[in-house]
Amino acid sequence: MNLQGQTQQGMASAGTALMQDASSLFFNPGGASFVNNNEISIGATMVASKGTFLEHNTFATAKTNSPLGTPFTAYGLFQLKDSSKLKLGLAVYTPFGSTVEWENGWSGRFALTRLQLLSIFFQPTVSYRITDKIGVGAGFVYSYGKVNLQKDIPTLGQDGNFGHAELAGTGHGFGYNVGVYIEPTDYLSIGLTYRSQVNMKLNKGTATFTVPESLEENFPSGEFNGTLPLPQVVTLGLAVKPNDKLAIALDVNYVGWKAYDTLAFDYVTNTESLEDTKSPRNYKNIFAFRLGGQYTLADKLAIRAGIGYGISPVQDGYVTPETPDANRISYTIGLGYAIGEHFAVDASLLYTQVTREDTNLETNLSGTFKVAVFAPGLALTYKF
Repeated sequence: MNLQGQTQQGMASAGTALMQDASSLFFNPGGASFVNNNEISIGATMVASKGTFLEHNTFATAKTNSPLGTPFTAYGLFQLKDSSKLKLGLAVYTPFGSTVEWENGWSGRFALTRLQLLSIFFQPTVSYRITDKIGVGAGFVYSYGKVNLQKDIPTLGQDGNFGHAELAGTGHGFGYNVGVYIEPTDYLSIGLTYRSQVNMKLNKGTATFTVPESLEENFPSGEFNGTLPLPQVVTLGLAVKPNDKLAIALDVNYVGWKAYDTLAFDYVTNTESLEDTKSPRNYKNIFAFRLGGQYTLADKLAIRAGIGYGISPVQDGYVTPETPDANRISYTIGLGYAIGEHFAVDASLLYTQVTREDTNLETNLSGTFKVAVFAPGLALTYKF
């Protein structure tokens, strides 16, 4: 989820080469030293998504009942003295995660009924302005996450209900975020960043199986282990400022989704009916493009707009109800308003939709997914 700064979200999340506020700790640690204020910023986005599925064989339809997502950000950016070229910062953000929940009894219930994935990144950061035109920075990342995956089991009880499996647990991982920022001229800036892959290791999760009493020995509840790779991201950004009021930014992301080739769970207790699972995902590395603009009115009000295009990492034959993704176009708008010298408020709005038709090679679930996402956001910033 590219929802790490309201200023950037109004510009399709382009911000690697345009340093405006403390969210630069995420977008480019190397450029954070070019932010002239000490800042504390808190923001959140409300993500409302609606999905539908039309099965090819029976023409049965299903809808999602997914709850409202609330990815958030918290940034603190500080310098030791007014003339210091050194900036220290702490960034807390949620770059991966969502909840998808399908209605009861839908045709894909043996593949998934509910999936909740949450990751919170904590990133202490150092940024240094080498010259008036070049800055470098790096942040250490600690990630905490949790997962809850549920699906039905094709075992029918006397009550007429199918069995049910629930896997839940917490995990952690480590990584880093590094960047370089260059201002060749007053009108042009360039940014290059690398966010490393983070392997979220889940140890001693809890697997709970609800099955008929006669099958409880075949599906023993207990512990499981697993690892989920969160991909590396390389971003090249360009920003142009034709005048003091207008800024245009372009980001190109290269995302290493190929690391997510298998969704695997290792159960501590195995039986003939409960073996360790390895479900192929075979994601591919992809590019995403983000173009945004900002125009400042009366030195206090900024209006923003952007458009983004993302290539899906999900290949044909591997589309699942957890990520019914497709190539997509995102549209964004935003506003920023300065309240005196010390306070600022920024808001954004994102809309995107995808349609994907596929037959999964593992589960044979065949149909058309449609998903629409509507995401308004708000952030408050204190400058001192």
